[in-house]
Amino acid sequence: MTEHIARGAADVRRLAADSTDLGDLDARMVECRACPRLVSWREQVARTPRASFAGERYWGRPVPGFGSAQASIAVVGLAPAAHGGNRTGRVFTGDRSGDWLYAALFRAGLANQPTSVAADDGLQVRRLRVNAVVRCAPPANKPTPVERDTCRPWLQRELQILLPTLRVVVVLGGFGWTALWPALAACGPPVPKPRPVFGHGTEVALPGLTVLGCYHVSQQNTFTGRLTEAMLDAVFTRAIALAGDAAGVSVGDSAGAAAGDLAGDLADDAARL
Repeated sequence: MTEHIARGAADVRRLAADSTDLGDLDARMVECRACPRLVSWREQVARTPRASFAGERYWGRPVPGFGSAQASIAVVGLAPAAHGGNRTGRVFTGDRSGDWLYAALFRAGLANQPTSVAADDGLQVRRLRVNAVVRCAPPANKPTPVERDTCRPWLQRELQILLPTLRVVVVLGGFGWTALWPALAACGPPVPKPRPVFGHGTEVALPGLTVLGCYHVSQQNTFTGRLTEAMLDAVFTRAIALAGDAAGVSVGDSAGAAAGDLAGDLADDAARL
């Protein structure tokens, strides 16, 4: 229905605010056409795939969050990659950044497998939600501040829906860090002023919620050694410790043992929806 298609910032605010749950939010968000530059780019990329993906049908739309509606940990990234999430339809899927992220989540016992290559590859996560501050792939991986702010109500409403169970937000990169604070401020927890400065390992405690800063899992950071596996693992170890029992996994759990418990957790999640 056309009234459920956002064609400007006011539509995004209205449609996000009126969403009743994550399913409703995602259904409205994937139809969004509020940012002309992003719409043009994501669809152009979908029409002209890379040679290595020739013959694949690209998603070419805004990319929804992935994971549990009862998440205790949220991971907030920048935006879908042109030939990653914009191709596969799942955030951090089918690109090098996703390779790093989901391998770390597997090592932490928060995912049942270390890879995320396609939306139907069997990946499952434990008490976790992965999303991005901008939901469309941007040219050169650089959304504008206006695009960031236009897209914010989708993130804001997603966080608001998750707040009853959410205990930790892991923010990947400074762009996401900047975008998170007004979204949080608008949906519940009081946030500090002035806003905390981003840094890897930065920890900000709010009432009932902790925000952790982490360098983004982009190739710019992982190829240069600015972000190492050990550094990324330390962030998720801390996130699990802060989430406590709500995460459904202890710091001492092995990835294999934790992954073995995922089916029961996911069944419980589904029963609540």
